[in-house]
Formats: sequence, structure tokens, C-alpha cells
Amino acid sequence: MIDVFPAASRHSADLGWLRSHPSFSFGAYHDPNRTGFSVMRVCNDDYLAPEKGFGAHPHSDMEIVSIVLNGRIRHEDNMGNSVVSSFGEVQRMSAGTGVIHTEFNASEDQELRLLQLWFMPQERGMKPSYEASRFDVDKLHNALLPVVSNQVLEQAASINQNMTIYLSKLEQGKQLEYVVEPGRKQFIYIIEGKLSVHGETLFTGDEAQIEAAEELTLTAAAPAFFMLIDLP
Repeated sequence: MIDVFPAASRHSADLGWLRSHPSFSFGAYHDPNRTGFSVMRVCNDDYLAPEKGFGAHPHSDMEIVSIVLNGRIRHEDNMGNSVVSSFGEVQRMSAGTGVIHTEFNASEDQELRLLQLWFMPQERGMKPSYEASRFDVDKLHNALLPVVSNQVLEQAASINQNMTIYLSKLEQGKQLEYVVEPGRKQFIYIIEGKLSVHGETLFTGDEAQIEAAEELTLTAAAPAFFMLIDLP
């Protein structure tokens, strides 16, 4: 079963310094029918103005992933981490028993675009931790590249949940097959382009929630940059 949510059906917010396109209820936006998928609670496609961002705020018992798509993000937290990341890098924070952090656009003149992803942890009450990882962007081409996973994978950040986040840049006409393990769910988000998933065509900003599939056929109807998340 595949449920498609077109970009136009998703909520949008414009605060001047922040343009956000959340997939699920977030902050002042609440839709009782859109509160998450599997262990996923947040998927925000955010655009931040230069030098703007989120001031000090707390989290607990949440796995938080930031994937930079354009520009640079500066993360600081009360564990002593201060890291600037750009495209090709991922930040993962396990909030555990509690952490306070800030996130800002590190550029004086360039807009920042990033995906903010939150997941319920596999185990609650863990010691907070932070990790910044880097992947080879050339390996995105015509492949599903894992960039975050609970498995030990080269260039992938770790996470306290039974899941893997893949990124891919697929050339027009190219096709990928993804074999699904029994009982797993998949979330697909089109960052840019046009992708056919099991006969459903998705465009920039569209998302698909998939259950009970045995295999996914992913075909680029036009050049497509997308994210696939394999979830419990």
C-alpha cells in the first residue's frame, strides 16, 4: 500500500527568516491525521535566512537528524559540541535524558536548506550523544547511499533506532530496485525532480508512505534527488 501526499497538500509556514514545509504536525501547526509515520515524528524541509536560526532549546528522548541540502548549518550544544556542516554532511543528536542545543545558518549571505528529521528512540533514557558524519556525494549517483543507520556502515551516522536513511540522485530513465524486509515501512521524500514509485509519480516536495510492499521499483521520470527511509 502506498499513500502519496503531494507537496501542495502539506503545510507551509513563512516566518520571514524561516520558510518551513513540515510533513507532520509541528509547533503551532497541528493536524490530528498527520502526527507521524512509524517511529518518525518530524520531517521539515526548512529554508533559513543568513545568520538566522533556532536559539537554545531542550530535547529529550528523541533521535534528531539534520541533513544539509544547501548552505551551512552551525550546531552548538551543552555537551560541548560546536560543528559547522554543509552538503555532504549529516548531524545526528540522540537527546536521551536531555540536551540543550542551538542551530543557525552559519553563512552571512547564503540561504540554508536542510531536512530536519525526528524519530522516537529504540531505547529511552539513554545518555545524550552527538555525531557529525560526512559522505561521498559522488556515491549518490544512481544508487541508494545510506547516510544514517543503526547498522555500522561506512560514512553513515549511527542512530538509536532500527532504521536507515538513504539519499539518491537518479539520472533520468535510470531505475533502482529496493528489496523490502517483511514488516518494514518506507518513507520517500522528493527533494528535487520526478520519481515513479510503483506506478505513482512523485514530484518535488511530494512524499510517499509505504506499507506491506515486498519490493520497490524507483524510476526517474526526470533527474531525481530523493530520500528513502526504511522504518520498523
